[in-house]
Amino acid sequence: MRTLILQLVALTLGFAAATASAQPAATASRAETPYLAENDAAMRKMMAGMDVKPSGDVDRDFVDMMVPHHQGAIDMAVAVLRYGSNPAVRRLAQEIIVDQQQEIAAMRRAVGEPLPPSAPAPTTPERPAGVPGMDMK
Repeated sequence: MRTLILQLVALTLGFAAATASAQPAATASRAETPYLAENDAAMRKMMAGMDVKPSGDVDRDFVDMMVPHHQGAIDMAVAVLRYGSNPAVRRLAQEIIVDQQQEIAAMRRAVGEPLPPSAPAPTTPERPAGVPGMDMK
């Protein structure tokens, strides 16, 4: 189990390194800069969240490491939905969000954690106040 977790972490780090070297900051366009910043923040948050101190419960430790990993995928998919334009990539990002949210819920249920309250999709635009049919009263 620990080997599997270490392999997952290594894959994530390898992907991050490959992504960073494939797109050096010096060649990033101005339009791409906000995406790169958001993606980098998502990666940093994910890597920090996956740094779990062993508790003695392998199942809980696995879930505690995998939830930030899956949330990182969601955060990166949201970033590509905000800034990307390729319809096929955008559709993949939408699927990633749904799939990863379902897997997070399944992992939490598996270790007896309650599910978080329902929330709007991470890509739902904020609703302007006063727009007919948009007030949430």
